[in-house]
Amino acid sequence: MISTLEVIELTKIYNKKEVVKNISFKINKNEIIGILGPNGCGKTTTIGMILGLLKPSKGKVLINGISIEDKRVELLNDINFISPYIELPKKLSVKQNLEVYGRLYDVANLKSKIEELTERLRLNEIIYKITGELSSGQKNRVSLAKSIINNP
Repeated sequence: MISTLEVIELTKIYNKKEVVKNISFKINKNEIIGILGPNGCGKTTTIGMILGLLKPSKGKVLINGISIEDKRVELLNDINFISPYIELPKKLSVKQNLEVYGRLYDVANLKSKIEELTERLRLNEIIYKITGELSSGQKNRVSLAKSIINNP
């Protein structure tokens, strides 16, 4: 079985310093992972390489068996992530945020997908609230909805 995401001996060198060293792992369909570690250990660099934003010094990233280097734009529709450093647009409502991300990912039946996520993640009470006025826990639920709106 081909893994949804396979990271093979990923390495990144900046100024002769190895900031990510030979990371390998696989993620299968419907699995959710977290990348944890202390500050400066290479988490953000690793994510940048997985998304094709940074070129690895060594190793490769496969999405559904296809190299991210070969088909980056097409493959990015199949993945998504949450980062505490990337904020949702603050002046939009929760619903508007989900509509924007749904359109970016060309989600079919967007209205019903938003309704499904609203129920599943208990967003009913906040769906029309402005995102910038939400608590951090509420924002986390909206970020989770955003990250799975395209069924990555």
